[in-house]
Amino acid sequence: MGDVAMTVPVLKNALDQNPHLRITVVSNAFLAPLFAGVERCDFHPAHLKTTHQGATGIYELFRELVRKNKFDAVADLHSVLRSSLLRTLFTLEGYKTAVIDKGRREKKALTRKENKDCKQLTSTYERYAQVLRKLGTGLLLDPSELVYKKQPLPALVQSFFLPNKKVIGIAPFAQHSEKMYPLQKMKMAVQSLAKNNQVVFFGGGKEESALLKTWAAEIPNSISAAGSYTFTEELAIISNLDAMVSMDSANMHLASLFNVPVISIWGATHPYAGFYGWGQNENNIVSIDLSCRPCSVFGNRPCWRGDHACMAEIKEQYITDKVNSLS
Repeated sequence: MGDVAMTVPVLKNALDQNPHLRITVVSNAFLAPLFAGVERCDFHPAHLKTTHQGATGIYELFRELVRKNKFDAVADLHSVLRSSLLRTLFTLEGYKTAVIDKGRREKKALTRKENKDCKQLTSTYERYAQVLRKLGTGLLLDPSELVYKKQPLPALVQSFFLPNKKVIGIAPFAQHSEKMYPLQKMKMAVQSLAKNNQVVFFGGGKEESALLKTWAAEIPNSISAAGSYTFTEELAIISNLDAMVSMDSANMHLASLFNVPVISIWGATHPYAGFYGWGQNENNIVSIDLSCRPCSVFGNRPCWRGDHACMAEIKEQYITDKVNSLS
């Protein structure tokens, strides 16, 4: 989800700068709300577990796209097996195509165990923009440009957003455990923040939702949005936050779409790999300097030290101080 969310500001910049351009996004069906507010941006759902599963499903997706649209070019912003197959079909049909350069070699140098080349790499936003430039958009990225405005709150949470209290989002989970701040330490940080702020928890899946509902029952001034709202409603709630506390995960990027300040916590991964939130202030990064960091681009490798020091050694107060310092 995070990678797809990162395409939104890039596509919006491209459309704003090219008034005659129209874009069709092809992605997982449940991600459609991410693009609902972008003018001249259509969404074609991919049902990867049913209709469009496997090679035959991708061919059916290709046929659907060709039947319903007249494309001048095709941009592959993902460069995985499915998107590569789809791109190949368009290429064989005579369409102009371009594909992202993920910078795998330099990312490998950034994350290797010894002799790291620890430097800022090209951002994923810029890598997306490079693909669109190959197709003639002349795109210039402007991270200061607002992507989406604040959206109306769902009725059930309106009373929770008090005029004299800040509302802080807490997203303590990530796809991989190496990117997660220890849950008990996070709970302690939340208990401190909830003394003077309202707190909304975000997560997905049954286990995450169950845990966050338990936290909400135990911690005053907190509620859980996990499992209780549609994706569209969750985006509306996020748009009204005063701040989001997140791992290196999708919620950092979702909050960034609404210009919500994100206190992002980084362990095994690093902003140098190019996945920082759109327009976010680097002063809001929470991390500690260790010679082993980063050990992974996506946080999907086990800690070779075995102690997860990159997360375990971050003090809870460091997080709460960052949140409290936001104006």
